[in-house]
Amino acid sequence: AWGDWRGYRATQLDSLEMFTKSPSLVWEFNQYRRNLVMNSMPNAAHKALVNYEEYIKSIDRRNTFTIITQNIDGLHTTAGSKDVVEMHGSLFKTRCLKCSHITTNWDDPICPAFISNGSPANLTSSEIRVNELPHCNQPGCDGLLRPFIIWYGEQLGKVLLAKAESALRKCDLCLVIGTSLVVNPVAMYAPRLAAIGVPVAEFNIESTDATPLFKFFFRGPSADTLPELLSV
Repeated sequence: AWGDWRGYRATQLDSLEMFTKSPSLVWEFNQYRRNLVMNSMPNAAHKALVNYEEYIKSIDRRNTFTIITQNIDGLHTTAGSKDVVEMHGSLFKTRCLKCSHITTNWDDPICPAFISNGSPANLTSSEIRVNELPHCNQPGCDGLLRPFIIWYGEQLGKVLLAKAESALRKCDLCLVIGTSLVVNPVAMYAPRLAAIGVPVAEFNIESTDATPLFKFFFRGPSADTLPELLSV
């Protein structure tokens, strides 16, 4: 989704191997993506979900509405959604390699060394020193921070998986929005619900292998179909 950057693919940069080799290069790539997102706005689909959440909670404040997303852009939270499970992490969270503390960070840039950095360029390396990269501010720590993103080859966090499973157990309506349903375990969530009789509505530009399993399918850009179907 992010395309090439400085001659690298995202699959190369979003890896522990690359971070170990060149943490500054990986951090510059993440600063570039943070900039892209900060210059973007939630679209009509994001806002439709926020409005629908407010509607169902106005009916009964005990109602829950959970978004399980594989996106790392944080736009659901920016739009106003209250309960978002970011299965692959977030560009706007960090984890300390020393104390494991996780924190949210929307600073731009995330540290002074990234001023005027992070943009696409014909460079294949980074000149930023490790001691200039983001470091932990917990008392007595000062460990190097890494982006809190699930890199290729890493396992999903147990806490995130538990939150998702908790939402699935309470689910009485599932919306599948703009996903190809190929990355497990998230790809199996909607089919699992459909198999036990939970209504599933898919919103997609084109059908997927799982579409026949679902009760409803709405073809088209979700920014168009969701606001229309969820208007209250």
